[in-house]
Amino acid sequence: MYKTHLKENIFTEKESEEKKISVASQIATLKADGFQIFNYVDEATGDTVIMQQYYMAFLKKGLNRDQSEEEATKLQKAHQAYLGRMYELGYADISGPFGDDGELRGITVYNVPTLKMADSLANLDSMMKAGRLKVEIKPWWVGKGYPLR
Repeated sequence: MYKTHLKENIFTEKESEEKKISVASQIATLKADGFQIFNYVDEATGDTVIMQQYYMAFLKKGLNRDQSEEEATKLQKAHQAYLGRMYELGYADISGPFGDDGELRGITVYNVPTLKMADSLANLDSMMKAGRLKVEIKPWWVGKGYPLR
């Protein structure tokens, strides 16, 4: 048996081989689906780390922010429902507003293969269509499976 630091589990050699197969399978699936990835072995743990390119959408104040309070409330509800749907469908992994009233209003991290797809999905949001928000999207490399702490 050997110990891995990933989730503090203990695996037998057979279980370790099965885990390696699943990593290889995951890499093959991601590549087949068009995702940009690379992997490396963490020297401290011996674990294979898969780095995947996600797309971080920075939601900014748009040029059209003169909606009535009633219309702005409707847009906000539609915006939240849309982001919830993106999460449910697996296109977005996390979204949320910033805690101030600055130019940057929030972020969404898209888990899609291309910048074009992330941009298309972001611009389908009612807030973008109304001009209340605009979006700037940046590619972002992250170790697959690492949780926020």
